[in-house]
Amino acid sequence: MTDYALYVESGPKRRKTQVHVLDLLGCIAQGATTEEALENTPDAIRAYLRFLKKHGDKVDPEAEFTTSIAVHVMEGQWLGQGDPYPGFASDFETLSVEDLRTYRQRLSWMADDIVELVSGLSEEQLTHKPEKGRPIRKIAEHFTVADYAYLQGPLSKPKGMAALVRAVEESPASGLPAALVQFWELFDSRLEAITDEEREQHTPHGQKIWTARRALRRMLEHRWEHFSEISRRFE
Repeated sequence: MTDYALYVESGPKRRKTQVHVLDLLGCIAQGATTEEALENTPDAIRAYLRFLKKHGDKVDPEAEFTTSIAVHVMEGQWLGQGDPYPGFASDFETLSVEDLRTYRQRLSWMADDIVELVSGLSEEQLTHKPEKGRPIRKIAEHFTVADYAYLQGPLSKPKGMAALVRAVEESPASGLPAALVQFWELFDSRLEAITDEEREQHTPHGQKIWTARRALRRMLEHRWEHFSEISRRFE
């Protein structure tokens, strides 16, 4: 039986919490409290496994598993948001070629699924403000800007990426899917071009030390968070 190690981040009062399942690259769970986030974790794991199975990974979302807390970060700034300032120990390991391939594949799957979800939506549907959360258009703009920002942490940005971010922000409903595809194609081409040196280097930015592994972890988790947010609108 698989035991998933959980990497938990919350403030000392155990309020807003994010759980990282680092054995399942990209899988996270959240909650308004630590207890709620941990309660949500088994369902979050199964949802992520269903996503992987849909795209051809040989996983069983119905198999039994256990979880155990490996790390609980409770000191630092911006806790519970997805990337505690100290990071996790694995963030500072060299990004292997195999893990880079896995990150790129899962980012691509999520990109394809997001484009499928927003294709054919009207401007009214994209800008509709639900009772909780943001309009779909604002979510799309947000994760595009975030991808761009995470990429700049440890890596140089490719020429033309800022213009593609603006294209996503400014495109009409009919053009949004194509704008997202263009952005993510350029985004992935930069990941494909990561050098051996970039897979190893540590890059200080303010209080954080960025690595390619840390950036990719955060990109994938963040994209999964908001892909899930959009998907719930269609349930």
